[in-house]
Amino acid sequence: MCGRYTTLTPAAGLAKRFGATLAEPTEPNYNAAPSQRLPIITNAAPDTIQLVQWGLIPGWVQDLKKAVKPINARAETLADKPSFRQLLQRKRCLVLADSFYEWQQTPQGKVPHRIMLRDEQPFAFAGLWDEWLDRQTGEVLPTFTIITTEPNELMARLHTRMPVLLPGPEAEQAWLADNLNPADHQQLLVPYPTDGMMEYAVTTRVNSPAHNDAEVLEAA
Repeated sequence: MCGRYTTLTPAAGLAKRFGATLAEPTEPNYNAAPSQRLPIITNAAPDTIQLVQWGLIPGWVQDLKKAVKPINARAETLADKPSFRQLLQRKRCLVLADSFYEWQQTPQGKVPHRIMLRDEQPFAFAGLWDEWLDRQTGEVLPTFTIITTEPNELMARLHTRMPVLLPGPEAEQAWLADNLNPADHQQLLVPYPTDGMMEYAVTTRVNSPAHNDAEVLEAA
C-alpha cells in the first residue's frame, strides 16, 4: 500500500535528476494524497514532467461517479487483469517522489513512518497511467496509479506491501522503454534493496492531507 508521499525537490532539481522539462510549475508537497495532481513522466512523453491526478480512471470507464479509481496496483497480478495488462503494455509512467509514508499497526494504534533513500535523493515509483474522455464535454482526464510489490526487510516491519521504487536512471528508462516486452517490464517490479533505504516515525499530523507543510516531516 502506498497512500501518501512527498515531492519536496525543487522543480529545477526534478528536471535535472530526470532529464525532463516541466509542463507547468510545481510546488513542494509534504503530504501528497490521492486525487491531487502530482508530477509524473509518461512513456508517451519521456522528456516532460506533467502534473496528473492520482487515482487511476481507465479509459474504458463509462460512469465516472462509480469508478473505483485505484491508487495502487499489485505487481504480481498486472498481467492477469485485462485493464492493467493493457496499461503494462502501453502506458507506463514514473511517479516522482523523494519519500513516502506508511502506517505501522501497533497495540497503541497505527504509527506513521516516513521512508526514503539513504542519500535522501529523489526517486521514481513505477506507475501506470491512462486517459479518460468525458464524452459530454470532450475533456480528457489523465490519471495514474502506483505499483506495489512484496516488502523488503525494512518495509516488512511496517507493512505487508511496499511501492516499487525503480533503482536509478537505467531502470527508469527501461520502465518507460516501448521496445521492451511486458515480461521485461515485469522483471523491474521488485523490492528496493533494504540497505539503500531508511525510515523514522513521524507524528500523526500526517494523517490528514490538509496538513501539507514541513511539520509533518518532524520525528515523533
